[in-house]
Amino acid sequence: MIYKIMVIIEKIWNKLVVSPMKKSCLGSCGKVVTICPGVKAIGWENIEIQDHVSIGNNCSFITKCAKVIIYSHVMFAPGVTVITGGHRWDVVGKYMDSIVEKDKNADDDEDVVFKGDNWIGANVTILKGVTVGVGSIIAAGAVVTNDVPDYSIVAGVPARVVKQRFDEEQLKKHLLLME
Repeated sequence: MIYKIMVIIEKIWNKLVVSPMKKSCLGSCGKVVTICPGVKAIGWENIEIQDHVSIGNNCSFITKCAKVIIYSHVMFAPGVTVITGGHRWDVVGKYMDSIVEKDKNADDDEDVVFKGDNWIGANVTILKGVTVGVGSIIAAGAVVTNDVPDYSIVAGVPARVVKQRFDEEQLKKHLLLME
């Protein structure tokens, strides 16, 4: 009984206090956006979210020097990690842990873009410079290092296209109905 009461209190606290506070830190935030408990970010101000987006429990966004742009109708399952930067490991005369921001190259940080109507599975990792195409799905546990084509399903480490979401006829009908 006490556990149920604690869960209810936590849900209310997250809905009324934590989630609105996180939304206010974003670069921009659309309508009907859900940010579940445990979502963390370095660089909240570099995250832009449109309408109808759901970010599951314990997702992480590390976006210090580039943006994460999330178009409408994107769902993130729990444990997704999005990283817009990389680390140099080739600086002569320095240990890797002593390499600082001023040592970075221009292409060490690149935006990550979700084009909309995406489903990102649990514990997916998406690295710098990736664009996730419209209507695409990323299977649980995938590590995405390259762009994901529109209406494709990717899986694996590294992620590869395993299937198309629709055949040609279905895609035409889908696009017509979505207008």
